[in-house]
Amino acid sequence: MYSVTKRVFSTGLEEKDMLETGGLPIAGFAMFAIAVVVLAIVLVLMGVKAVPQGMDYTVERFGRYTRTLRPGFHLIIPVIDRIGSKMNMMETVLNVPSQEVITRDNAMVTADGVVFFQVLDAAKAAYEVNNLEYAMLNLAMTNLRTVLGSLDLDQVLSERDQINTRLLGVIDGATTPWGVKVTRVEIKDITPPRDIVEAMARQMKAEREKRANILDAEGFRAAEILKAEGEKQAVILAAEARREAAYRDAEARERAAEAEAKATNMVSTAIAEGNVQAINYFVAQKYVEALKEFANGNNQKILFMPLEASSVISSIGGITEIAREAFAGNRPNSGQNNNG
Repeated sequence: MYSVTKRVFSTGLEEKDMLETGGLPIAGFAMFAIAVVVLAIVLVLMGVKAVPQGMDYTVERFGRYTRTLRPGFHLIIPVIDRIGSKMNMMETVLNVPSQEVITRDNAMVTADGVVFFQVLDAAKAAYEVNNLEYAMLNLAMTNLRTVLGSLDLDQVLSERDQINTRLLGVIDGATTPWGVKVTRVEIKDITPPRDIVEAMARQMKAEREKRANILDAEGFRAAEILKAEGEKQAVILAAEARREAAYRDAEARERAAEAEAKATNMVSTAIAEGNVQAINYFVAQKYVEALKEFANGNNQKILFMPLEASSVISSIGGITEIAREAFAGNRPNSGQNNNG
């Protein structure tokens, strides 16, 4: 009887406690509330996304691409949406490792390079190709072998700009569907085999010696031409000088002949007029000139005088008489002019 009464009493107390707490124990309710709050915070944190500058995030909903998040603050639906890929949108440098290439003329060279590219479309770069950098690396290596293999060794070593341009066009065209822009392709180093390098050195030395010999020959020829031109000009100038001197000598002789003719004419006129002193003047002049020639001769060292000095003196006297008569003849004329 007592035990039955006690069991009923305890059951009533428990039912009373459950009614006062809403049907759950106090400790269980507190744990549930804490779990709900923590879950809400986690969901909020999962829905908040901050995209750094230079990056783009792709958003997938149940595994399917929906949109792209640009740099900045964004909200997504937790659990339903998730970040698919994080793409670097800055220009990136891809090193192409060294590889051996056979040129068109069967020469083995080792070449390497670099590729500069930039992702323009994050969705295409993430979903159109698997492992973008690995794909671009293999594409660059295969096209490098293709381009260098289509050229001769001399072209490979001397036409780097054309090689870079061809590689840029091929790689950029192949990566356009991936949302990538290849901005530059550069060949860093091209190393031919040692024997080819030595042969090229010998060829370069021979070519330089050939050019040196050609330059020496051209310089000698130019010097000879200039020398001949100088001699030609000297001969021409000498001939012109002789011609001018001959012209001047002829002119001088002509003037002297004219003067001589004029003097002879005057003497002949005087003789015709009966003036004997004119003959004495003419003979005295020639005599004095002959003495002058004797005195100036190179072989004439001693001159004995007199050489009929009396004749010379008489001739000089005749010249004096001619002068007196000339002056006497001019005086009446001057007097008549004054009277006039």
